[in-house]
Formats: sequence, structure tokens, C-alpha cells
Amino acid sequence: MTGNSKHTTHFGFQEIPIAEKARRVGQVFSSVADRYDLMNDLMSLGIHRLWKRFMLSQTGLKAGQMALDVAGGTGDITRGLAKQVGANGRVLLTDINASMLEKGRRRMVDAGVAGNVDYVQADAEHLPFPVNSFDCITIAFGLRNVTRKDTALASMYRVLKPGGRLLILEFSRPTAPGLKPVYDFYSFKVLPQIGKWVARDEASYRYLAESIRVHPDQETLKSMMQTASFERCSYFNLSGGIVALHRGYRL
Repeated sequence: MTGNSKHTTHFGFQEIPIAEKARRVGQVFSSVADRYDLMNDLMSLGIHRLWKRFMLSQTGLKAGQMALDVAGGTGDITRGLAKQVGANGRVLLTDINASMLEKGRRRMVDAGVAGNVDYVQADAEHLPFPVNSFDCITIAFGLRNVTRKDTALASMYRVLKPGGRLLILEFSRPTAPGLKPVYDFYSFKVLPQIGKWVARDEASYRYLAESIRVHPDQETLKSMMQTASFERCSYFNLSGGIVALHRGYRL
């Protein structure tokens, strides 16, 4: 989803110049990097770990293959991918934000995951890798922060190998009856307060709640993937549609 003209885009509920979004998103994640993992546990009551585990169960990766974790942040998905591809495989962890990337690198080293992981600061819209490089590409809770989502999808398609798959884990639209008002209350009343108390940053977590609401819903994102030439596109609703895992292939 883009803004109301070709010159603007969403930053939460605000409409801002396209050129401003990357900088402002960068400020958000630089601000919360040190407490990002703690906040994930608090915000989701730890359920984000189950969502990510399900994502990893869908990679289809084998030992010796290549994987790319886009907007990988502090490395939760990267760590799982590294185990799947083994010592003879390779995982690249990318993030546009230097603070998040460094946090991820430190976490991987502390966890003893170092030998088969590389780190690249990169924009999802312009991935600096050759065509047909990766067997699987993952992006978890990062796509909604990308300015030009269609450009990012095309970039990921370009570097995916024929037969490879893209997995997108992202907040989406609640589908369970009665869930939306409860979820909205939590997002706009409780979540910013948790951000204020724990991360000392109420505004960033208000932005995160707003960014979820302007992100494409399940069917719209599926259509965007198809437009970017991905085939056999499908999605799984998790936790009543609060989160969805989208899957598409380059055939």
C-alpha cells in the first residue's frame, strides 16, 4: 500500500514525502534496537516465537543451500536458517538499519552461530546480490516498513533461484470473530504504554501499531506477490489473522 500520490507514502497514519520514510523508519529502529527483543516478548506475550517457528518450518531448506533473511533485525530467523543449511550452507542477514544489524551480529556470535552467516547492510528495495542467488528468502515483520513494497518484492524475486521460495511473516488483518476491537484496544492503548515504560519510547511503538493498520491485508499482499511474478502464492493466518505467513515461489 502506498500513499495518496506517487510522491507520498504512509508513515503510520501520517502522509509524508517518499524520500523521508527510510530516514524516519531508521530513527524508530535505532531508538528501540537495544530493547527490541524484550519488547517483542512483552508485546506478543512470547507468541512471536511460535510464529517464527512456523515460518522456519516452511522454508524447505536443505543442508548446503543458500538463504537470505531480509530486514532480519536481531537475527531470530537467521539463527534458524543457519541450522537448516548447516556448515556447508550460507545465510545472509541483511537490514537497512546499522544498529539492528550490529545487534543481530552480536546475538549470533553470542549464540555460537557465526561460521555460516554473513551480514550485509542493505535496502530491501535494492538487494545487492546477483540474480538467482538464494534457495529461500525470508522477511519477518519487515515488509510493512519498506517504502516501495512492490519494488522490494521485485528485488527479492530477482535474487531468488528458480524453484526457490519467498516467505513473508507480517502482521495482517484479524479474521476471528470479535477479535478486532480487542486487538485495536491493545494496539493503541496498551502497546504505546509498554513502549513508554520499557523502551522509554512511546512514539515509536505508536508508529508500529499504526504501520500495521496501513499494511496490505492478506489478499492484497498475495496479489502484490503475484504481480511481482511469484507463483503458487498462498498464505496462512496465524493467531486469528493477527499475523499471516505468505508464501510464493519462483518457478
